[in-house]
This record gives sequence, C-alpha cells and structure tokens, in this order.
Amino acid sequence: MPRIVAVKVDGRKPWTLRLEWNNGESSRVDVSGHIGAYKLYQPLRQAPELFKSARLGDLGTDIVWSDEIDMSADTLWRLAQEQAGATMSAGEFKSWRERRAYTLDTAARALGIGRRMVAYYEQGEKPIPRVVALATRALDADGQRLSRQKVEVSAGGGAHAKPRAKPGKGRAPKAAMRKKA
Repeated sequence: MPRIVAVKVDGRKPWTLRLEWNNGESSRVDVSGHIGAYKLYQPLRQAPELFKSARLGDLGTDIVWSDEIDMSADTLWRLAQEQAGATMSAGEFKSWRERRAYTLDTAARALGIGRRMVAYYEQGEKPIPRVVALATRALDADGQRLSRQKVEVSAGGGAHAKPRAKPGKGRAPKAAMRKKA
C-alpha cells in the first residue's frame, strides 16, 4: 500500500481530503461515509472545525486529527480507488448486470444489497465498494464454472441419461401392481 506524503482539507466539498501519495498519485477522498458511520469520528461531526485540522501522521501511515482520532492510509487508499472507479466503473457494473440478464432486484439479491444501491452504482452516483466489485467477479466465475459443468455433462452423455427414481417415488402403488384375481 502506498503511504501518504501530504494532506490538505478540500475547502470546496465537506468532509473531503486532498491526498498526495508516495507513488506519485494524488486523490480527492470523500470520507463523509466513515465520519458519519463510526462513533470514533463523533467529535468531528460535532465540531466541523476540528476536521480542518487534519495532518499527516507518523511515516505517512495515517491522517490524524487528535491523539484519539485518525484514519489509516490503507482505508484512505481503498476509498480513493473506489471513488475513482478503479475497483469497477459504473459502466462496467451496468454491463455486468446486463450480461447476466439481471434486473435491478435480481442483482440486488445476488449481491446482498438494496435495489437502490444497484441503481446508484450503475448511475455513478455512489462509488462501487471493492467488496461489491469482487462479488460480481465471483458470481461471474461461479456462472462460468456452472456452464463448464453443463458442457461436460452434455459431452459425456450425462444430460441424456434417464434419472433414477427414488425408492417409493414414481412407481405405481403396490396394490395396483398385484394382479386382480
């Protein structure tokens, strides 16, 4: 993971940091989701001026607001990648859903997220989290595996084989099998 070499608070958008990385990249990272979600960041929510005091932590491994409040470079790098569409772009996400012939509801169920989030991801209104991008790849891999199994079964003649009846199923009742006297 790259380390942070410089941090500035973006004055144009709330809860946003401008970061320079040791690999030469720079990124604007919206951290509002984390600040709104975790108790650790409550002081930042209560005193937005405190957010403006963000500074680089030791060795570039985090951003620090106080002795108790920080955010790791790993988290910030992941957010930067997601928000830049590096994990999966909105177009790639929509293409995945259409290729699978999923409706918004079907895609939501397959990914374990809400229908609204699927729509947000497709429209580029929200960044696609890494875990969602990985889930789409896993579903594709699983679909390809199942397709290969079907082809193998067809090639081996297994698709035409007559299924065996379970004991007691698909047979005439014993009384009907006896000859009438």
